[in-house]
Amino acid sequence: MAVETKFVVVRKGEEKMTFASKKEADAYDKMLDMAEAFTDWFLQQQPELEESQAETLGLLLAEQKEVVQHILRTSKLPEAVEADAELSEQDENETVRDIKAA
Repeated sequence: MAVETKFVVVRKGEEKMTFASKKEADAYDKMLDMAEAFTDWFLQQQPELEESQAETLGLLLAEQKEVVQHILRTSKLPEAVEADAELSEQDENETVRDIKAA
């Protein structure tokens, strides 16, 4: 008989997710805390917003934290930055080819 340790994230008496490691469970719990903070903030800033919409937006922002941070830092979507980098790299390569051809 095998013994398994499971870590369960519980919110308001409801099981949200089960994990095999404490680290993963803690990360998920922290993400839910962030989503709740965003939800509360949305409801304070936009009282006419429905709670379910605020929860959905809060969860989206919390789940996509890295993308949100990137946008706040650069004012661009991550794909746009990657595309800009690829274009500038292509321009540099074409310039080098033009110089070698001349």
